Amino acid sequence: MINVIGLGYIGLPTALMLASHGVEIVGTDYNKELVATLNAGKTTFKEDGLDELFADALKGGIKFTTEYQVTDMYIVSVPTPYDKFSKKIDACYVNAAVKEVMRVCPKGATVVIESTVSPGTIDRFVRPVIEENGFVIGKDINLVHAPERIIPGNMVYELLHNNRTIGADDKAVGEKVKEVYASFCQGDIVVTDIKTAEMTKVVENTFRAVNIAFANELAKICRHDGMDVYEIIKICNMHPRVNILQPGPGVGGHCISVDPWFLVGDYPALTKVIWESMKVNDSMPEFVLERIHEIMKEKGMTDTTRVGLYGLTYKENVDDYRESPTLQLLECQEKHLAAPLKVYDPFITNDIVANQYHDLDKFLADVDLVVIMVNHNEIKENMDKLADKIVLDTRKCCNIASTYRL
Repeated sequence: MINVIGLGYIGLPTALMLASHGVEIVGTDYNKELVATLNAGKTTFKEDGLDELFADALKGGIKFTTEYQVTDMYIVSVPTPYDKFSKKIDACYVNAAVKEVMRVCPKGATVVIESTVSPGTIDRFVRPVIEENGFVIGKDINLVHAPERIIPGNMVYELLHNNRTIGADDKAVGEKVKEVYASFCQGDIVVTDIKTAEMTKVVENTFRAVNIAFANELAKICRHDGMDVYEIIKICNMHPRVNILQPGPGVGGHCISVDPWFLVGDYPALTKVIWESMKVNDSMPEFVLERIHEIMKEKGMTDTTRVGLYGLTYKENVDDYRESPTLQLLECQEKHLAAPLKVYDPFITNDIVANQYHDLDKFLADVDLVVIMVNHNEIKENMDKLADKIVLDTRKCCNIASTYRL
């Protein structure tokens, strides 16, 4: 049996995937409401294929509880936030989970940390917790790092097909954990040491963040001198060795917007490019706000309550709004003490911000300037409803000729 600790965006799909492929799984989470929902046969967030995977996992006998289990393997998949001032990782959730595991685990158990951590985090924080509880790592407890590599919106497919990395002190232990993940993973699984596994996951997301920052900075340069950044990118990308990404309103989610800061926090003197890239990405919501004010001035608009933001999630067609550019923009707007903007997102059914709508037509009826922050399929399928609106499209998805862009 495997006890999966943490049943959020990563832990739940992992637990379901294992259970649906013949592995005995008990999922544990401290959130009683979340566990009750799962035990009632309902998933806790929207994701393509997740409900079907859940049904298969239930057939496989998966169980959910708030209690840690006595078993021979644990997969810890809890959040790893960072301190926004020091930029260093906050390992408190990982530490707390490992402490609870140590209370119940037998000697010989394997603890797999799946949470994304910065290089050296397991050495600095996890090993001491295990040793303080009287266990000898490598003899009493096997320690492994198997970072997740999936993205909201495509989780089920990527769990099956993405390559994975297993980091372990002992290669033989790593190979045993590899066998567990190979029960469902069709991609290549590389076994290496723990610190290398920590580094590779953070580097992957940092690479993407730096490339996004280049596109965003290019958008600012082109806006400054009245050039079309999209035309420039299209032409440049005709070169066989150039692949510039599209600019956007910012970076959200719990990977690209967070993981690079782990490196900045741990290596401040060595991460100048990463630091500047993250500053560029973090500045984009304010840049969008400036564009809104420019367009309002051009159109003679004075009432910001007639401005609406379409999209609250951090990317299209998911209900994940962690670190979303829209939330960052609203926070920035509050500092300017302007009247709050209207907001609508078809994937967010609960009120999480002021002036939030839950019907597209009602939202559009109450705004004159629509800012497309997220390119959900819904808005792409309803472009005709924007024909009489002023549109600022931050995602380059609107086909109306008069549309404003970044």
